[in-house]
Amino acid sequence: MRLIRLSVCWLLGCVLMGQSPLKKGSPLDALPPNMEVLTYFGERADFSPDNQEIAFMGKSFGDAFVINLKTRQIRCLTCNVPGAAFLRVMHLANGDYLLIGPERFTDIRTSRSRDNELWYLSRKSGSKPVRLVQKMSEGAAVSKRTLRIAFAETSAQNPKLPAGSSRILTAEVDPDEPALRNKRIVITSPDNSCTLEAQDFFDKDTKLTYTCYERGGTASVWTMDLQTGERINQSRAIGSYNEVEGIFPDGLHTCVESDRQAVLRGSTQLFRDVDIWKLRLDGTGKSFERLTYFNDYEGWKASNPVVSTDGRLLAFQVARTADEAGVGYGIVLMRLQP
Repeated sequence: MRLIRLSVCWLLGCVLMGQSPLKKGSPLDALPPNMEVLTYFGERADFSPDNQEIAFMGKSFGDAFVINLKTRQIRCLTCNVPGAAFLRVMHLANGDYLLIGPERFTDIRTSRSRDNELWYLSRKSGSKPVRLVQKMSEGAAVSKRTLRIAFAETSAQNPKLPAGSSRILTAEVDPDEPALRNKRIVITSPDNSCTLEAQDFFDKDTKLTYTCYERGGTASVWTMDLQTGERINQSRAIGSYNEVEGIFPDGLHTCVESDRQAVLRGSTQLFRDVDIWKLRLDGTGKSFERLTYFNDYEGWKASNPVVSTDGRLLAFQVARTADEAGVGYGIVLMRLQP
């Protein structure tokens, strides 16, 4: 990714803006009182609808796990699948799971893009993933209320699409077959000036957050009203890389992976320099609150946040700036103020 520099050099920017040089050591050695390490491995956490468990991936292209938040017992969900190469695991409203990833690992680029697809996994012990026969791009929005999901396609997964284009579809998961029903295209982007990724439903599943990945490595936060079709850029003038993540239950705020603190320091490596911020979805981009400070440490960042359905907890992953997006080294639990 290209390096964006402001009109002041790094050192001068630190002096003029009152910023300190990056800290040495690990942010895990200086966690605030409202944070604790939940696991020392894993990435891409997801709360269960009842907030009793968190599902997560052991590693990229690996097995899916779930941890009970009361007992802290960890169970492997896919260890009965030889050579499991999944990238994401998410709770469905009926207690089962949605898995995302290729059938087998080929290479990082091919397996994460062309071969990425949706799978259904029953919560019953011994169950194996069932293909939903749907290729898709990156992550999915999964309702905590119903079996509704939203996901994106690009020309990499669907050769019928024009090169560079992408679109977001909604669908209903049928757990009996399992299969996807009632697919509907809700957003289309004609070229790579905005590559789409679905993130979260909110407002009783009538609205959707999604990320627009832009040319040059920047990104912006958008919302769509699924009933009226209205789309709003929610991240105006708040930084260069802003990827929407976990929604707050009030539907008025969302988490964002943002490089704003790096921009204010004087330089940014875009997605490699993110921390977690809280954005009010009012269309102005002015209410933007920083929640984590991992990127103040040399080589570290915090990413992939999710919020519990009662709004009391936030889970995110420990990540390194040198790694690709999504790679994590453990899950941190953050207690939020009611």
